[in-house]
Amino acid sequence: MLKKEAEQRQAVEMLCTDMLVPREHLLRKIDAAINFARIYELVEDLYCEDNGRPSCDPVVLFKLVMIQHLFGIRSLRQTMRDAEVNVAYRWFLGYTMSQQLPHFATISYAFRHRFTAEVIEGVFRWILEEVARTGYLSPEVVFVDGTHIKANANLKKQVKKAIPVAAKRYQEQLDEEIEADRAAHGKKPLKKDDDDNHPAAPGKQKIVAESTTDPESGVFHKGEHRKCFAYEAHTVCDRRGYILETEITPGNVHDSVAFDAVFERLKTHYPEVQVVTADAGYKTPWICKQIFDSGKIPSLPYKRPMTKKGNLPWYAYVYDDYYDCVLCPQDKVLSYATTNREGYREYKSKGYICQSCSVRENCTQNRQNTKTVTRHIWQEYLERAEDIRHSPLGKATYALRSQTTERVFADAKEKHAMRYTPYRGLAAVTTWVKLKFAAMNLKKLALHKWRPFLHFYLHLLQEATSRRCKVASLTVCETLYQSFSPYLRNDRENNTIRGFRFLVELSFGIWCSWVQSGCKTRRIWCTHSFRFAVISERTMARGRKKKFSDYIRTEVARIYRLLHNVGTLRRVPIFHFGCIFIGLTFLCP
Repeated sequence: MLKKEAEQRQAVEMLCTDMLVPREHLLRKIDAAINFARIYELVEDLYCEDNGRPSCDPVVLFKLVMIQHLFGIRSLRQTMRDAEVNVAYRWFLGYTMSQQLPHFATISYAFRHRFTAEVIEGVFRWILEEVARTGYLSPEVVFVDGTHIKANANLKKQVKKAIPVAAKRYQEQLDEEIEADRAAHGKKPLKKDDDDNHPAAPGKQKIVAESTTDPESGVFHKGEHRKCFAYEAHTVCDRRGYILETEITPGNVHDSVAFDAVFERLKTHYPEVQVVTADAGYKTPWICKQIFDSGKIPSLPYKRPMTKKGNLPWYAYVYDDYYDCVLCPQDKVLSYATTNREGYREYKSKGYICQSCSVRENCTQNRQNTKTVTRHIWQEYLERAEDIRHSPLGKATYALRSQTTERVFADAKEKHAMRYTPYRGLAAVTTWVKLKFAAMNLKKLALHKWRPFLHFYLHLLQEATSRRCKVASLTVCETLYQSFSPYLRNDRENNTIRGFRFLVELSFGIWCSWVQSGCKTRRIWCTHSFRFAVISERTMARGRKKKFSDYIRTEVARIYRLLHNVGTLRRVPIFHFGCIFIGLTFLCP
């Protein structure tokens, strides 16, 4: 039967704003995870205590900007339009439905003129301190990478400009080691240019395209990407995806150049870092030396050598450390010739020997028939990094890049509108990016604190991987299980608590078999137990007991077959399956 609802647009009701915001709303989770009163301490010196007109609440200003970055809203104007009609936004700000919101120009002026870079940095650090205080931060292994952000500038509006080549930050140290190396080989010191008497040579300058709209941006063009003006955010994150450091540079600055500033701040704030994981763009002699000298371990991938196509591969030329020479594929000696200004030792062959060589066409096209092989004075650090690449540590840490730093950049661009910036100037873009990363850290913290049982479950598996002693693993597991069991038995009617109890019991069984089974069995249990955790969180909170129990039964049969096929079923305690079916009795009474 057709039913028509009467329109009640003019109806008057007595409602509380809190009643209109869903319990699972993201802003509720953020409000419960952190106390925004700390912002008053950060901005206290920027306001007069007893003079002037009353200002807009700085906490409200920061909350509005956080809303913009959390939900990927393109501008402050659109944020204020949404906040006018969004009940959750008003509840998060502490405003009633009839209370007037601040004008967007007030927010823009405050972040442009009042809130300094130190305040923005303070907010970014404060959120990270809250993450560390709750125990979710794990900076032992960090991941470094950069992503480009399209600038608010037209590529057609540009001028060509000659700028001097920036000196390397480590140039002084490199020069000292070059002179020491030349002296050890009996070579004269290199001549140094006198900058006061001789103007900069054309070779020390480069021609770049400068935008007339945003001169501080840089041209970015890589692979299939469209050429554009851009900025680059050089970012460091931990294995859980929390962003620890960031450095904003023009888009034409190479990753290895910006690494020094990021790494210095990383060592200052997080001295407990042990492994630094990065891509091939950071695999340079200076970066490897810098990481090793600081007592840390670089985890870097294979870097394709930049050799001429068709020539002999680089590994065909073997360096002899004892005699300080290079052997070519024909077992001829390339002797030391000199050490150039870039820090490379040059090893050259004899022209009269190479002239009659059968593979000369694939070795050198030099007119003097001379082959030159270069080796950096810090090459030993690259070789140490290459050894780590083949180690279990290097393979395990580098495999996590797709789940950490790449995931951070994907979320920032797809969910938080960081694909392009509406701001111009390096300072404004830096503030914009740091606030966006602070919002992403805040969102992750809120979600982690809202889902404690999944975090505890993942913590169990994480601890199991770091424990190698059978007795210690079982002892720690029994202690955790006994401490959590009383709380899990308090509420027998709550589906989420039942699922939590089931997973703790299942984790206990998985941990027991972890130290008794082979590697293949461990992978099977870890993969499927993590699927248990994810499915349980999505289904238990919604009360879908039957769907979850059916899924568990299917997975139990699947794991049983897998273990039986790999021949390790006899080594898995029967307690595993006991825990699973005991958990099912609580889920499906």
